[in-house]
Amino acid sequence: MKQGLWLLAATSAAFLAVHAALGYSAAFGIGYGAITVMSALIALTFLWLWWERATPLALGMAMSWAGTASVMGWWWAFALAGRPEGMAGNGVLFLFLSLQISGAVLHFDVMQTSMGLRRRVFVLPIAAAFAAGAAAAVFTKP
Repeated sequence: MKQGLWLLAATSAAFLAVHAALGYSAAFGIGYGAITVMSALIALTFLWLWWERATPLALGMAMSWAGTASVMGWWWAFALAGRPEGMAGNGVLFLFLSLQISGAVLHFDVMQTSMGLRRRVFVLPIAAAFAAGAAAAVFTKP
């Protein structure tokens, strides 16, 4: 655990240093680019694991990380391209979000099974997440 905290501190310090030296855009580009590529590699690793062992957890993780790579990659490309209008309201982003959410739902299902819960209680945190998103959308609407 100590190693993880040191890694978090070093990574945060590095991003803050890049931000201070080169500006927000450089730090954003480095961060989004790195997490997009790392997420895609993690997704491929979990996809391979699912292929080898066909576990629902590995499939859920592959989908979640592929969705993360896609969503982060979308925002990274959006920023690099100068926020093009064609991407600003494009529904393709929702396909990427759907991939990420589907993986999360599979993951919640596996966690429920691992906890020995028999009923579909894993739907409750998912419903709460959507309710929080809906509330934020309603109360922050311009």
